Amino acid sequence: MAALDADLTRRSASELAQALGSGQVSAVEVAQAHLDRIDAVDPAVHAFLHVARDEALAAAADVDTRRAAGESLHPLAGVPIAVKDVVATRGLPTTAGSRLLEGWVPPYDATLVERLKGAGLVILGKTNMDEFAMGSSTEHSAYGPTRNPWDLDRIPGGSGGGSAAAVAAFEAPLAIGTDTGGSIRQPAAVTGTVGVKPTYGGVSRYGLIALASSLDQAGPCTRTVLDAALLHEVIGGHDPRDSTSIDAPAPSAVEWARRAHVKGVKVGVIRELGGQGYQAGVRQRFDEAVALLTDAGAEVVEVSCPHFEYALAAYYLILPSEASSNLAKFDAMRYGLRVLPEGVDAPTAEQVMAATRDAGFGDEAKRRIILGTYALSSGYYDAYYGQAQKVRTLIARDFEAAFAKADVLISPTAPTTAFRLGEKLDDPLAMYLNDVATIPANLAGVPGMSLPAGLAPEDGLPVGVQLLAPATADERLYGVGAALEAMLAERWGGPLLSQAPELEVSA
Repeated sequence: MAALDADLTRRSASELAQALGSGQVSAVEVAQAHLDRIDAVDPAVHAFLHVARDEALAAAADVDTRRAAGESLHPLAGVPIAVKDVVATRGLPTTAGSRLLEGWVPPYDATLVERLKGAGLVILGKTNMDEFAMGSSTEHSAYGPTRNPWDLDRIPGGSGGGSAAAVAAFEAPLAIGTDTGGSIRQPAAVTGTVGVKPTYGGVSRYGLIALASSLDQAGPCTRTVLDAALLHEVIGGHDPRDSTSIDAPAPSAVEWARRAHVKGVKVGVIRELGGQGYQAGVRQRFDEAVALLTDAGAEVVEVSCPHFEYALAAYYLILPSEASSNLAKFDAMRYGLRVLPEGVDAPTAEQVMAATRDAGFGDEAKRRIILGTYALSSGYYDAYYGQAQKVRTLIARDFEAAFAKADVLISPTAPTTAFRLGEKLDDPLAMYLNDVATIPANLAGVPGMSLPAGLAPEDGLPVGVQLLAPATADERLYGVGAALEAMLAERWGGPLLSQAPELEVSA
């Protein structure tokens, strides 16, 4: 049975879907195998904040019953999935990695969760994250850090390190992440997985606990490009409950992923995303990936996006400003944590609010709320937030000019491989620099994908390469991404995760 469990947990979602559809294995067996894997390795990895064991087995049994009755099911019916804890799940705790929401159980599902359940996917549980998605390492979770399955002394990326680590540790074949400034793509890069940030508005944000409403976007975390395509088609598409939702169907991602070709495709190398500050091994693997595209018949050109230089500064004014507004609702009056101030017999609402926020928010959340409140304050709005929005417009224009010359753009996903836990906690600016290559896509709303490019020779850790496409042209990511993935797998002798060290299994 142990051999069967190991085999099931290492299959891709598409492979599991085929096995389930053909009757080779039941959804309950698949769910149980992954729950056993979570029990075995998650004490070391800490990818999950909550494991929905009973609910997962019940959902899997329902899929088996419906399949046995001859009901027509979605291809992914019975395939397990993990969900980042910033996404509302009815009946399951949703904390956003914060003490402020400890124990909160939503009375409703996010739209994307409704779509997952409607397709018959089996939700295994909720994954760890930086508090309210504020971070680049998943060290700012109120419930302790997640560890990188490649090296347990290193970070799994952030803010969605739990989702990426769950996929990399073979605890789940699929996961949902959210990407505000790179929080799907950067964790994917440092864990050797695939992560996709769809076009802004391409996946409903209804039911996501907002960090920065003009930047947040949910998307797939997987082990293959095809799996990401399959998941994207489930969760994508218009939602009338989300005012920012694009009134268009989900992209034809699976068709493009299966087509997988780059011959004649114009690929733009972004001049500003590389060079100084990028680890030598990251640059080496990126250059090799570009050479593979050239050899396969892609037309590689260099493009310049001069205002990307200011993206990081603009982002860290826009995001805190929106966060300070969004997080104002956590006032200790309606839901969540409530702390009474010490030594006060009849505290006012303001005193309770202050005591609760002081106890409930972590240091990084407080830092960004204060910065955002300052940037929005009278006398400073135009100088800071207003200027940052102007830079955002210039970055969008840079993308427009670049896409006039290229069908997709390419860059390293992150400037370095995974750094050690605690290494940058005392230097917020150094931490923020991890998102330098991913932030521009969020500011402009364009889609992006990170896929494994190999291991950096100096430390043997995963490197990610990032593909970017014009808004609403997400399918291009899947066509080029699947082709590049196949070429890289041939180069490395198989999927990169097959080279990951085996985790010690708990008794």
